[in-house]
Amino acid sequence: MIQTNNPILKHKAGLLNLAEELGHVSKACKMMGVSRDTFYRYQELVNDGGIDALINKNRRTVPKNNRPLLFYNFIIYFSFSCYFII
Repeated sequence: MIQTNNPILKHKAGLLNLAEELGHVSKACKMMGVSRDTFYRYQELVNDGGIDALINKNRRTVPKNNRPLLFYNFIIYFSFSCYFII
């Protein structure tokens, strides 16, 4: 039985506990509205890193700020090229 006070983890821990109590993963997943794939991901995380591993990790990458610079370089290049053509 997994217990936690963290409100984010209660749903995930509740799913794992329900599957353990029922002894049937499919029924627990249907009752909680979660896919079995998600259940097994949660279970693997708990087995590997404990209950704290269920906290969502930020997968977002830092965007590159090259696009505005490239846009401004294009504008400057275009404006100079048009100036010399006239």
